Amino acid sequence: MSYFFLAVAIISEVIATAFLKQSEGFTRLVPSLIMIGGSIITFYSMSLALRTIPTGVAYAIWSGIGIVLVAAIAWVVQGQKLDTGALAGMGLIICGVIVMNVFSGTNGH
Repeated sequence: MSYFFLAVAIISEVIATAFLKQSEGFTRLVPSLIMIGGSIITFYSMSLALRTIPTGVAYAIWSGIGIVLVAAIAWVVQGQKLDTGALAGMGLIICGVIVMNVFSGTNGH
């Protein structure tokens, strides 16, 4: 169940971050409220995930997958360009998350 809560934390953080740009410095009410709500869900879900997942592992997964998803949304929705270096870096992040989960003894399993 902890990894479910971690997934909720990641998804809500990605939504909150995407709407942070849309809030235009908190000048638009609805995107601002979505960003704030997403942030609350993020940290509550993360606190539940941390009951059994080690903090370093959970944070690495949360931030790594979050970076990739936020960049993908920025690319698809906001038209941000991603060059070869950005794509390679995100690939390495994904590889790092996989290596940590498959080969590390610190992942809480």
